[in-house]
Amino acid sequence: MTWTNVQAQIISEDFESYSVGDYMGVESADWTTWSGAVGGAEDVQITDLEAASGSNAIYFQTTVESGGPQDVVVPFGDLFNLGQMHFEAKFYVEDNKGAYFNFQGTETVGEVWSMNCQMVNDGQFLVDAGGSPLIETTYPSETWFTIEVDVNFNTNTWEVSLDGVSQGTFAATNNAAASLNLYPVNSAAGGNNQAGYYVDDLAVDYTPYDLPDVNAGVILIGNTSGLAGTGISPSGTIRNLGVNAISSFDLEMTYNGEAIVENVTGVSIASLETFVVQFTDELSLIAGENDIVATVSNVNGAGADGDPADDEKSITLDPVVPADGKVVIGEEGTGTWCGWCPRGAVYLDFMADTYPEHFVGIAVHNGDPMTVDVYDEGIGGLISGYPSLLVDRGDDINPAAVEADFLERVILAPKAVLTIGTDYADGATEMSVSVTADFNEPIAGDYRLALVVIEDGVTGTGSGWSQANSYSGGGAGEMGGYEDLPNPVPAEDMVYDHVARAILPGFGGLAASFPATVDAGEVHTQGFSVTIDPDWDLDEVHLVGILIAPDGTIDNAGYASIADAVNNGYVSLDETSLSSSSINLYPNPAADMTRIDLGVIDNEFVSIKIFDLNGKLVTSRTFDNLSGYYILPMELSNLEKGLYSVQVQVGAELSTKKLIVQ
Repeated sequence: MTWTNVQAQIISEDFESYSVGDYMGVESADWTTWSGAVGGAEDVQITDLEAASGSNAIYFQTTVESGGPQDVVVPFGDLFNLGQMHFEAKFYVEDNKGAYFNFQGTETVGEVWSMNCQMVNDGQFLVDAGGSPLIETTYPSETWFTIEVDVNFNTNTWEVSLDGVSQGTFAATNNAAASLNLYPVNSAAGGNNQAGYYVDDLAVDYTPYDLPDVNAGVILIGNTSGLAGTGISPSGTIRNLGVNAISSFDLEMTYNGEAIVENVTGVSIASLETFVVQFTDELSLIAGENDIVATVSNVNGAGADGDPADDEKSITLDPVVPADGKVVIGEEGTGTWCGWCPRGAVYLDFMADTYPEHFVGIAVHNGDPMTVDVYDEGIGGLISGYPSLLVDRGDDINPAAVEADFLERVILAPKAVLTIGTDYADGATEMSVSVTADFNEPIAGDYRLALVVIEDGVTGTGSGWSQANSYSGGGAGEMGGYEDLPNPVPAEDMVYDHVARAILPGFGGLAASFPATVDAGEVHTQGFSVTIDPDWDLDEVHLVGILIAPDGTIDNAGYASIADAVNNGYVSLDETSLSSSSINLYPNPAADMTRIDLGVIDNEFVSIKIFDLNGKLVTSRTFDNLSGYYILPMELSNLEKGLYSVQVQVGAELSTKKLIVQ
């Protein structure tokens, strides 16, 4: 070990040397604000209403969603990215209010947040490093408690403790700290926008580190996301924690008794620089909590390096176990005119590559040659801008956040498993597609089926096919290679995947897809007629069935290429248990009038409803206590030409027929 023995105390403050009402930024050179303006709304004042020790503390509060205006910064005087740091402070969070602080990762505030700590008004205590929570626990309100953060920058190990009890460790994406930021906000994770908290007995200590001649440390293990039962190719980030350059080393990953090794040679990693090793071999994920361990060795071919304490890093994996038959849908609002929309394409590709059995991405285009009006209008009413993404038609999110939402949805058992079949034959201009729902659970209410046609490998010519690219030049960071492409990307260089080509019968699905109630074990099918565009490459086309719940969210989906759907076979409505009645509809197609042959009925209530492609009720009739043989006429002259769904209820029996109005 080559730790410097002297521990530097960066700050130690109990606030007892100040008077009530003093502004910390005015009275102490160690304190400032986000903007640098002290003594005003951004600054924090001394109070004696609560204190963990003595009589004084500082108090933060807000009543607005965006937080503030208080925004206090405690600079550390240097950027810590080597050695060890210890932060400690006592907090008192008022009833039904929240608290927040973070560590800034550069000496200029506002560039990088290395760690965020949010205390929500409902008792949630959440720690993240710029993404999803890495530590989730609870904290006590209306009482003083101690928060400690211990950081070993050499190994990128951040540990958070409450009242002396560790709540977990994590590796930060940005392994550095330059200042503490105290900011009242409480809008995340269901917070009520009310923050109110006291801080006392705050201290930051730092222990420097002297570099040995040759030393490599493992600071990060990446690419570990996946579902139980799938394989991952992890990555390991090595940092040169020595004086001399590193030219070679071995890196081993072990998990569940498996070990994979990368022998790295011919590199030149300067002192304090990092190097990412991407493994070519895979490790198989298993259910449950198990450690994956990365170990660096044989640095510069010399065996042990100058500090074995940082040669190994371990994190715990707990892969998500997907529900049987679950397929999650990601619908992205995009357009070739949208400079930030390459982000959506990159993340749909990532999800398709990472979770091919459980995720289907659909690119719903707006204002370009790939636009499908009915789909564009439907999703346009649910998103706030472009690019945006809906996971199973939940909340509107940034496409970069799709994986977290997916992992929450994929574990939910679906009401039914969907199978796609078709009667397509080579050269056909139309095909019938069946979506069969095999119910695992009973349902009641307005569940609906819809069919989406998507295509990969779509290209075109002309300016409308060029992709606007705000990532060009790299100023906005890396984005799947778009940073190396021009703005716009010429049409001849663009290939579009996941493109929505049709949604039938409309965005809201087919009304009356099922009886009013369905029991577990029942199987129901709906058929859809797809007109094949001659421009489609049918080898690149996939058929997606979706089951839409009464609240508008997607419960489950099914996914098949045309070839797979042909193998599944087309299932006609007569082969399912949707209805056992002998109802006939004729003529069909019809122009001004159609007739509904009910057959012989005995004192039954009868309801007839006709829905358009968007699921809107366009006409209906009801009859009470009919007995005998009935043929009921339905006037169609007020309906536009197109495809309709006719729902006929006779007593408790429900049947749905397709009707073409010419």
